Amino acid sequence: MKNTRRHFLQNFTVSAIALTVLPRLGMAGKPDLYEQPYDGPVLRVAIMGLGSYGTRVAEAMQSCKKAKLVGVISGTPSKIKNWQGKYNIPEKNCYNYENFDKIKDNPDIDAVYVITPNALHHDQVIRVAKAGKHVICEKPMALNAKEGQEMVDACRNAKVKLLVGYRMHFEPHTLEVIRMRNAGEFGKILFFQGLCGFKIGDPTQWRLNKQLAGGGSLMDIGIYAVNGARYMVGEEPVWVTAEETKTDHEKFKPGVDETIQFQLGFPSGVVASCLSTYSMNNLDKFFLNGEKGFAEMQPSTGYGPIKGRTHKGDLNQPVVVHQTLQMEEMSDIILNGKQPVVPVNGEEAVKDLKIMDAIYQAAKTGDKVSLKL
Repeated sequence: MKNTRRHFLQNFTVSAIALTVLPRLGMAGKPDLYEQPYDGPVLRVAIMGLGSYGTRVAEAMQSCKKAKLVGVISGTPSKIKNWQGKYNIPEKNCYNYENFDKIKDNPDIDAVYVITPNALHHDQVIRVAKAGKHVICEKPMALNAKEGQEMVDACRNAKVKLLVGYRMHFEPHTLEVIRMRNAGEFGKILFFQGLCGFKIGDPTQWRLNKQLAGGGSLMDIGIYAVNGARYMVGEEPVWVTAEETKTDHEKFKPGVDETIQFQLGFPSGVVASCLSTYSMNNLDKFFLNGEKGFAEMQPSTGYGPIKGRTHKGDLNQPVVVHQTLQMEEMSDIILNGKQPVVPVNGEEAVKDLKIMDAIYQAAKTGDKVSLKL
């Protein structure tokens, strides 16, 4: 089995689906989602890309009330057949990468969740938008900020919504830390640390291919620290410094970063110190420090369960299947105009891409790079 980020996060958190309640168990041992009947609008979703993470999303969606898996898009006919049987997907809702523009004529699909290699997102999202369907795209949304803005513009012009798979923006422990910060319980924020990394395996996988991945560890796992620094601190960074180190030049070709240490500076004076790596395990930790207290999360971004504590004690929020909750919330955003606590739209993703562009520039030049988000 390939040692990808998906497998790492699954294994690191001791098999999320096995340990994580789906999405949260009530007193009778049944999921809370079924305790209240639901007769509102349902977001009908087609998944594009039927790999390991697409499978995880599909499994999680089986517990959704507000979102339903109704279609698939894949370049592998055998996968389509398997999914048809497993998820009862009609033939008319099955497409390949050549013909999926025809979804514009299918009234039974509302949105497409793009879960393909990074380099494919740009063109695929724009094609989906032109077909008149809402889009959910996995992160990183694009290879750079320029591509990301083109995707945002295309969706705006097509009058469809573009959301990005920021599942942590709905995760209860994360939202509790954000609530505490907004309430002033940490006092003035002083410092953030984000550590994200694992030892990557198969050297032939697409995540180590510059043309498909757009980079290395930063694009894959480091984006969690980039995005996490923003929602934990509650500000937008104004400068970046970075340094790349590489120990295995055979596995990590030019343009594919193995390890990057980067710092983000914020207007209030807060500094974030972050590490993104493909060569060290056991790195999934956020730490937020303030004048009155702190928050520590470890695991901080794995599939679950998220664990953490603050100066007031352990975080004991409900344990959820992230993707189930994400799809429920995204249904509300798309169909009902709900505003999440932390944005998950394309504009949010473009900010992350601008920061990552600047990190790569700083690592290459050694300069302190100014940011304007």
